[in-house]
Amino acid sequence: MEHNFERFRIRPELIQALQEQNISKPTEIQERLIPSVLRGVDVIGKSQTGTGKTLAFVLPLLTMIDTERKETQVIITAPTRELARQLFEVVSLYAEHTGVRAQLVIGGLDRDRMLEKAASGPQIIVGTPGRVLDMMNEKAVNASKVKSFVVDEADQMLDLGFLDEVNNIAGKLHDDTQLLVFSATIPESLMPFLKKYMKQPKQVEVQPKETGPANLEHWLVWDKDRPREEVIRKLTTQIQPFLAIIFANTKESADRIYEVLLEEELNVDLLHGGVAPRKRKKVLKRLQDAEVQYLVATDLIARGIDITGVSHIINAEIPTELEYYTHRVGRTARAGWGGQAITLYGRSDDASIAQLKKKGTRFIYKEWKKGQWVTVEKRSDNRPKQDAAPLPPKKKKNRVKPAYKKKAREKAEREHQRERRINRRQKNRDERRGRTK
Repeated sequence: MEHNFERFRIRPELIQALQEQNISKPTEIQERLIPSVLRGVDVIGKSQTGTGKTLAFVLPLLTMIDTERKETQVIITAPTRELARQLFEVVSLYAEHTGVRAQLVIGGLDRDRMLEKAASGPQIIVGTPGRVLDMMNEKAVNASKVKSFVVDEADQMLDLGFLDEVNNIAGKLHDDTQLLVFSATIPESLMPFLKKYMKQPKQVEVQPKETGPANLEHWLVWDKDRPREEVIRKLTTQIQPFLAIIFANTKESADRIYEVLLEEELNVDLLHGGVAPRKRKKVLKRLQDAEVQYLVATDLIARGIDITGVSHIINAEIPTELEYYTHRVGRTARAGWGGQAITLYGRSDDASIAQLKKKGTRFIYKEWKKGQWVTVEKRSDNRPKQDAAPLPPKKKKNRVKPAYKKKAREKAEREHQRERRINRRQKNRDERRGRTK
């Protein structure tokens, strides 16, 4: 029986490599893109994390490379060093079965050595846009020989300000160079680049059926109007993660959470764009060696970077761009394991929660009560008056005053005495008139 990947006519050595990785069935994006990449057409792949898009371009590109030619035929770019390094590891894993030479080109490595190695003609170069452009400007890479150019995580390239470098790389390539662009979203500001360099691209969009793996629980935990770092400090005493990634929206917020957890003497590390490259490399190494229990991070690592053993995702804040919720929670519940995504929310998050629910996220409201997590219908707070529906006015009740019977008798007695006085006066007046007559 023909192997599932054999019908794509990729190299037999790659089929063997897939079998060694226990990969037997193509994902949807692989089904739809591998034939197009093999035909040499331009491609726009829109997909979320975990759809298998890396192999959708790595397998056909490795098949197309001429190993007899000692020159760079494929360039793959990623927005960060971490993503580039991870892509390089995937490429290297499969390239070693085919005799294809690959090189990593990123900051933090010896530049002279990179130039020397690039000039020796690796068939694939994987790197960040700035370093790749540097290799081309120094003539270590012959742009006219490049047959395929991959732009991975294109929207993040745009967010991080690397689109100019990507544009300059594309401008140096031959007009017939195949361009493969992959992105979770296609912002309007990316369209001029796509229209300028792509020729009738095949467009494929693959979205997960749910915003996260099926075996993932999505919890909502109310912050009770307290600072999020304090809520997370308490939360660490209520869960027992193997590895929890705590996502914050800004570097400043991540720093505050990190400092609070350090004060608690927890096994915690920090990863965001403000962390020095050498330190970031050490943190990733510690993660791979399972030496970290809590990692505080921004969305730098939410896209693409594969960290094994993540049991919990804690969203200190709901991401500003809701697409990142899927990227964040996609770090856990992998390879058949379960996971928990705990999202802290406050009074201003109702609209974002409603949008995530509309996209298919099944949230469970949770509260810590009497030493355990319990499911609740909603947060148990009294909403502010401006958020709550106006209450109907209270009806005034005719209250019965105390000792009302005694007072009623006294009043009746006073009235009776008054009437008697009036009657007596009237009788006296009548008697006086009779004597006068």
